[in-house]
Amino acid sequence: MRIAILDDYQNLALRLADWSALEARGAQITVFDRHLDEAEAATALAPFDAVCHLRERMAMPGTLIDQLPRLRCIAITGSEHRTLDLEAARRRGIVVTSAGNGGLGRWATPELAWGLIIALARQLPQAAAAMKQGGWQRHCGQTLEGKTLGLVGLGRIGRQMARVGQAFGMEVLAWSNNLQPAQAEAVGAHWCAKDELLARSDFISLHLVLGERSRHTLGVREFGLMKPTACLVNTARAGLVESEALLDALRSGRIAGAGLDVFDQEPLPEQHPLRSMDNAIITPHLGYTVEETLRAFYAGTVDNLLAFMDGQPKNLAGA
Repeated sequence: MRIAILDDYQNLALRLADWSALEARGAQITVFDRHLDEAEAATALAPFDAVCHLRERMAMPGTLIDQLPRLRCIAITGSEHRTLDLEAARRRGIVVTSAGNGGLGRWATPELAWGLIIALARQLPQAAAAMKQGGWQRHCGQTLEGKTLGLVGLGRIGRQMARVGQAFGMEVLAWSNNLQPAQAEAVGAHWCAKDELLARSDFISLHLVLGERSRHTLGVREFGLMKPTACLVNTARAGLVESEALLDALRSGRIAGAGLDVFDQEPLPEQHPLRSMDNAIITPHLGYTVEETLRAFYAGTVDNLLAFMDGQPKNLAGA
């Protein structure tokens, strides 16, 4: 059995989990440490019986699945893989297993979101870069106490954001299409309409699931409502924001800054304009990427592959 580990950019998969039980049964494991587009993947993955995904780094549409004649098992991490054509896999008789949500890393994304908020508030990247160049105190930041945090989405991650915001002494506002005032009040946030949240917030953090209803929740009109001193943080999905509207808002100073961990195209193209914007802090989709999460993901993947080899697949996706 030939197994491909996909998109292991940091070469962590073999270090963070024990794959020896698979190798003892004759499995051959190959790590791909760079992203493959569909055309590359169709060729590179053709010899493999199983492919192991890390979240949604590689899309798996039916057009790719149909070009992989040996594929018998797709091992995914996280509770779902939105760019995997599950029906196409089922038509081919391919088993799709899920390794769950990552255990102890459940708060990795809100922790990163707060890191971006603090970095924006205190201009940490600029100050650190100036220090490396021999400078001293060229930048002046602001405190979070007394500021207003606007949470667009108040699910599991949004609720954790609200708790931390209160600890910093911030007023916390929350909105989503289905959010009720009582749900916001239960975690110390105040419900308000979207336009009011955008107009009042000093820091706006996105925590919605991407779907047709939520796509481009923020566009030209919404950026026009924000304070020129406001900062946007997105650790959820890039599609929640209209990308050209965001670029225009940053270029024009319509908003003060943005902290972004997700992008329409990942990895982010080398010449993308965000890479050269001083008022954009960008990180390479690090939200869930911590050792605790990856250990659980890869250990679960190994366990699922062993069950598949035993002829008793478990943790089936979409079951």
